[in-house]
Formats: sequence, structure tokens, C-alpha cells
Amino acid sequence: MVPPQSPAQQLPSGQDTTATDTTAVDQAVDQFSNAFSEAFRLLLAGNWEGLYDHLTDGALYLSGLFAERGLQALAALLLLYAIYRVLYLPLERALDRSDSIGLGLQSLLLKTFRVVTFFFIGTVVLDQLGVNIAVLIGGIGIAGIVAGFAARDSLENFIAGVTVLVDKPFGVGDYIKVDDQYGQVDEITLRSTRLRTVRNRIMVLPNTEMIKEKVMNHTKRNVLRLDIPFGIAYKERPDEAREALLPIVEDDDRILSDPSPTAVVTEMDDSSVNMLLRFYLRDPSQEVPMRWEYTEKVRETLRDADIEIPFPHRQLFLDEAEAFEGTDLLAPTNGDHPATN
Repeated sequence: MVPPQSPAQQLPSGQDTTATDTTAVDQAVDQFSNAFSEAFRLLLAGNWEGLYDHLTDGALYLSGLFAERGLQALAALLLLYAIYRVLYLPLERALDRSDSIGLGLQSLLLKTFRVVTFFFIGTVVLDQLGVNIAVLIGGIGIAGIVAGFAARDSLENFIAGVTVLVDKPFGVGDYIKVDDQYGQVDEITLRSTRLRTVRNRIMVLPNTEMIKEKVMNHTKRNVLRLDIPFGIAYKERPDEAREALLPIVEDDDRILSDPSPTAVVTEMDDSSVNMLLRFYLRDPSQEVPMRWEYTEKVRETLRDADIEIPFPHRQLFLDEAEAFEGTDLLAPTNGDHPATN
């Protein structure tokens, strides 16, 4: 294989060395393609000795052509990666110590730093190898536009994820309710939010849903008011129900004394006087088990105090036998005839 003219020849004054280097690389690629075609022809002809000599000469030529640039690219890669490691570790520690930046936003910032840094390192290394970076970036841009149209939903979730991480309506560890789904935020990524339900199941919600739906954050203020609904009969007195129920919450250390617990009348229903037992929890994460516990306690306390808990019922009044005329209820049985006036 005949090598092309050496690119190290003296250049005229003012000539662009980058263009010449790129041309040299293009020529090397063409030579490699021609060498491969020749090797394939020798293989079909069964000329094993000629094939071996041809491949050996081509490999030596290409290795000599790229040796200098390869060493430069390797040196640039090692140097830039060392700088990346020196910058990454302090950045990670600084984000960990920050109280104003949540875990999700920390992850986003670190991933963005890695992507930008590796992209920069890649362009520098390719430039050292003689690759036309402008053409490469243009191709990546066109491919990015096509991929954006093809993955529109993923792009929307990505933008929504950035919005959630920056706006911080909730964070990892918060208890939230989204579209009748309640649970603890387990992880926030750029695509989705993972919610751990009270059944210890992981629910994956797209971030677009997190910004479109109403989100109720139960732990944003570190305290939570719990309402336990119940009803008493109309013959009972609300103050007696209040006197029976308040002592059971005042002695519970899990419940705040300020604001103080209350029991209030909320509605005059068809069959009952509806009330709410209200108190504030020290730990919002205990909302569900405390609700179950005090629903049972309210029922047992009212029962022990002989306070009736009514249930819905209806009374039907009929005007003597006229309502049954024309039905089987007044039909004679065993030969008897219905009574007549």
C-alpha cells in the first residue's frame, strides 16, 4: 500500500493548519477503505501471504499516522478527567451540606455537571484527533431535533421534572396526596416521581401529572391536623360527647397540646348530629395509623359513655289497608275471604 504525501511538509505562510490536518485524516480514512477492499480481494483469491503483508503494512502506516494525535488526545483526556474529579468532589460535598437544595435538585445539578463536562472532554479529544467538530455538533443538533419530536412525552416529563425540583412543592420523604393517591415521596427523577403507598408499594407517577394535578403536601409545615368524623343521636348532647372524647387525646404524647384538641359539631344530618374530633400530630408520618387508631377509640369511648351512635334508617307509614289493595297481600288463603266492612 503506497502511503500518501506526508502532512508534515512545510506549509505556506498563512495557510490553515487545521484544514490540512483534517485533509490528512480524510486521506487516511480513504486509504484504509481501499486497503480493506484489497485485503478482501486477496482473501477471496486465497493469497494468504500477500494478505498478511498487506494488512501488516496498512496497520503500520495507520498507527504511524495517528500515533502523534492519539498521544495528544490521550493526554488531553487524562488531564481533563483529572480536573473533572478535582471539581466534582468539592461540588458534591457542598451540595450535601446545603439545607436549601433538596436531594432531587442535588441529583439534577450533579448529573448536569457530569453531562456538560463529558461532552466538553469529548469535543476536545475529537478535536485532537482531527475530527471536524463543527460538522459533528451540527449533526448532533439535527439528531436532537428529530429525537425531540419522537420523544415528546419524555421531553415534557423532563421539563416537568426540572420544574418540580426547582419549585419544590414537595421533597423526598414528604407525605403527599395526588389524585386520590396517598404516600411518601421515595424518589424524584427527571422523568417521574416515585411514591411509596401505605401498602409499601411503589407508585411511579410521570412528572407531567405532578404539575397538572392538585398535590396536597401533608408534611410541608412539619405538623398535621387530623380530623376524626363521628355522629351522635339527636337525643344526645354534644357537650357530653366532647367531655368523653377530649381526655383520650390530651393524654397522648404524640398529639400537640397547642393548638389544643377540640370536638366540634359540623352538620345536622338526617339521622345524626355529625361531629369532628380535631387534634394536631407531632409527626405527620403517623397520619394513617393514628386515623385508624382513633377511629376505633372514638367508637369505644362513646359506647362506654352510653352515647348512642346512630345509623341511617327510614320509617314507612301506611294508611291502613288501602296501600295493599290490588296486591297479593290481601288475597284470600285456604278458602278464606278477605274481611269486608
